[in-house]
Amino acid sequence: MKKILENIIYGIDLSNNYLGKAVSWLTTGLVLLMCVDVFRRYFLGATTVAIIEMEWHLFALTFLWSAGYTLQHDKHVRVDVFYNQYSEVQKAWVNLIGSILFLLPFCLVVIYTSYEFSLRSYLIHENSPNPGGLPARYFIKASILVGFVFLFLQSISLSLASGMVILGWRKRIFVSLEEKGGEYNG
Repeated sequence: MKKILENIIYGIDLSNNYLGKAVSWLTTGLVLLMCVDVFRRYFLGATTVAIIEMEWHLFALTFLWSAGYTLQHDKHVRVDVFYNQYSEVQKAWVNLIGSILFLLPFCLVVIYTSYEFSLRSYLIHENSPNPGGLPARYFIKASILVGFVFLFLQSISLSLASGMVILGWRKRIFVSLEEKGGEYNG
C-alpha cells in the first residue's frame, strides 16, 4: 500500500513539476512582450489591443498553470505564524484537514463551473469583444479548468503525503524530486 501511494504522489509531483518548469518560460515571453509594448507605446506612439490582451493571457496562464507546482514546492501563500512552529505530524494534520475541507472542494467547484464556462465559450467560438483583440477566447477560459485540475491533483498528492506522515510511513510532507533521485524514499 505504501509503495502504491508513493507512486501516485510521485506521478502527480512529476507532472506538476514538468508543467511548472515549462510554464516558467512564459514569464520570459511576457517580459519580452511587455518590452515590445513599452517600445511601441512610448517610442512609436502606438499599441494594439492584441498585445495588451496577450500580456494578460500570458500572466493568467503563468498564474493558473503554476498553482500546482507552487503547492508542490510549499511556496503557496499561508499564514506561517503558527505553522512554522509545528512538528511534521502537526503540519501534516493541518495540510490534510485544510486540503479535505477547503482546497479539494474549492478545486472541484471551480473545475465544474469552469468546464461549463469554457465549453459555452467554445461552442459559440467566442473571440475578444474588443476590435483588434485576440481570437479564441475559449482557450484562455479553458486554462482555468486546466490549472485547477493540476491544483486538484497536487492537493491529492499533498493529502496522501500528509496522511503518510501521520501514519509514520514518511518523514516529511514536502520532499523534492531532486532529493528522491527519481525514487521516493520518504
